[in-house]
Amino acid sequence: MNFVIAAGGTGGHLFPGLAVGEVLIARGHQVLLITSEKEIDALATQGRTEFQIERIQGVGWQKKSPFGLLQFLLKFRTGLQQVKSLYRKFIPDAVLGMGGFTSTAPILGGRARKIPTFVHESNAIPGKANRLNGRLATEVLLGFAECARFFPKGKSLLTGTPLRSSLLQRLTPELARTTLGLQPDLPTLLVMGGSQGAQGINRAVLQSLPHLHEKPLQIIHLSGRDDEDRLRTSYAQANIPAWVASFHHRMEEVYSAASLSIARSGAASLTELAHFGIPSILIPYPHAAEDHQTANAKIFANAAAAILIPESQLTGEILAKIICDQLSHPDALATMAAATARLSFPNAATRVAEAVLQHCP
Repeated sequence: MNFVIAAGGTGGHLFPGLAVGEVLIARGHQVLLITSEKEIDALATQGRTEFQIERIQGVGWQKKSPFGLLQFLLKFRTGLQQVKSLYRKFIPDAVLGMGGFTSTAPILGGRARKIPTFVHESNAIPGKANRLNGRLATEVLLGFAECARFFPKGKSLLTGTPLRSSLLQRLTPELARTTLGLQPDLPTLLVMGGSQGAQGINRAVLQSLPHLHEKPLQIIHLSGRDDEDRLRTSYAQANIPAWVASFHHRMEEVYSAASLSIARSGAASLTELAHFGIPSILIPYPHAAEDHQTANAKIFANAAAAILIPESQLTGEILAKIICDQLSHPDALATMAAATARLSFPNAATRVAEAVLQHCP
């Protein structure tokens, strides 16, 4: 059969969509991947010849700006026309939208053809696009059970969020640390802020360094481009062993190496942390739509899998104290790691693919 997966605009939408597509292709089906025009989509899909990949026009809806609304309407109309043209050639049996503005036109196009349509929502609180998409779709597939209340009763199914296939490989902590040039047996803190880094987290970590001097730890820091050089210099000056990079393609290495993480709480990051069973200090992005990152983080905090700190309350001294408290109590850290692992959804990509296939003849 032919399936459309609309996924783009952020890695949090695109990587889970690719994972579902891989399952469908492995079962002998054809997949048309519809992405946005953003650079991240082009980079993430480079070399993925197993998919037919098409980019459509689209932009998020900025309600406060009349010009933004006009731009949204014009690009949405163009994107919908592109989708209808693609469907005349590809003739899909079902459409799966992974969230965001990239999904709406493909789902509308699927409804017009009277075929099953699906939405996947990774976060605890859906964005505006998926609240609309969920009303249009045949079924809504959820990363968190707490999200079901935002959609019509009986229309949602808990599947978890699909994990990109490259992360299915695990390394021993010792091998992962050695691969990164770190000491194999030293407690390792992973700091990350998403694909672009997080300046709020970076700033707090820099402020914490005087309080971490001579503590038994080493740090992996995915910094984003802007702060990479400054962080590398600061760690050297503080005499703290660290591996710093703006980003890293082989995330299985840094996850396998980590004893504890400091992270934002986007759904994709939490899915990956749960898969690797990494306890976390979660600092939600304060400007996320609907404050959904705080809602995500509360699920982990309530399960004793993470410590939640609002960025507005974050200082270097507070952060250093939490880091030292966690790393100095290995038994408690192991209990938190086990709680984190219990929040994972093994085979989520397969669950999503099978949910779609059940509605197809």
